[in-house]
Amino acid sequence: MEHIVKILAIHQVTHNVKSFKIEKPAGYVFTPGQATDVSINKQGWENELRPFTFTCLNEDAYLEFTIKGYKDHKGVTNQLHLLEVGDELIIRDVWGAISYKGVGYFIAGGAGITPFIAILRQLKKDNKIQGNKLFFSNKTTADIILKDELLNMLGKDAIFLCTEEDKQHIDETFIKKEVSDFTRHFYVCGPDKMISDINDILKGMGVSPDTLVFEK
Repeated sequence: MEHIVKILAIHQVTHNVKSFKIEKPAGYVFTPGQATDVSINKQGWENELRPFTFTCLNEDAYLEFTIKGYKDHKGVTNQLHLLEVGDELIIRDVWGAISYKGVGYFIAGGAGITPFIAILRQLKKDNKIQGNKLFFSNKTTADIILKDELLNMLGKDAIFLCTEEDKQHIDETFIKKEVSDFTRHFYVCGPDKMISDINDILKGMGVSPDTLVFEK
């Protein structure tokens, strides 16, 4: 089912990431971590669908997406970053395999943090965030999405890596050093190769595939 919704507010999050607050259709429900397919309600763009995760809470009176723009690609994300308040998007039904299953480790690369934003915000609101840990990899410090909020939510349990600045990567050595309980859930989101590589590392370290939560 399609819903045409207006953009209510746009906020610059980092140098190339914006959050879009949009109208919420009556009865529209999602679970933190889920996404929908989005297109722009302008001629020629209506059928150019891209998946975006909700970064608001389900109880909010609006919907929110936090979207990275790629100026070198003349596609949907670049076009989204040119939109203004009052412009319209088309959203569809919700979908997604990422949802909170229990205390664990959140492993994100770049814009892969977005499914975890709503999950962590909900846990913080429900006073259930304790015990969870975040490993968040980006190229540079300037690329880190919502760093201050993540630090406020998780404190020392938010660990940031910058591959171009400190040459740190989420690899087997890092995981051995930072993970104390391999029976917990592992939530993994980022570029496809990163997801595959980290899942392979975790399985090789004896982690049960049943505890791996990612978009298949």
